[in-house]
Amino acid sequence: MLSTNPSILSTLQNTESAVDWQQLLIDVIKAFDCTTGTIHTLDKSTGLLTLKAHEGIPPFLLPKMNAIPIGKGMAGIAAERKEPVEMCNLQTDGSGVARPAAKETKVEGSIAVPMLLNGELYGTLGIAKPVPYDFTEEETKDLLRIGEEMSRYISANPAQASA
Repeated sequence: MLSTNPSILSTLQNTESAVDWQQLLIDVIKAFDCTTGTIHTLDKSTGLLTLKAHEGIPPFLLPKMNAIPIGKGMAGIAAERKEPVEMCNLQTDGSGVARPAAKETKVEGSIAVPMLLNGELYGTLGIAKPVPYDFTEEETKDLLRIGEEMSRYISANPAQASA
């Protein structure tokens, strides 16, 4: 994936200019052949994951996604564990990891990865497909690398995380 779309990483590695988080998310979704995604950044003052960008999320779900507690839902659990959380089919998940409202997105194969830099949490990146899907080890590593670059960018440009 990254070899075919280096613009995702180069956008983040250019700390001279502001990142268009919505366009970045669209690029990631496209690169992984997904239809839905979110970027949440960690608000260190509240400890909540705050919605930064979204694509393909039904409008009625947005209020439930604006601020996510660490440990709640896929994004919150990925943040808490500091590791990816994946579901082959969110619609049939019985683990309790996916919140009931998440099923209303109508997506199936989904993954949320923490955005980490040197072990410090900066947020989460989540993408999903409308069909059952297991993300490969390589895809997961690529998403973690994107999350690391997002974290590096936010670390160098803290105002961008809350803008």
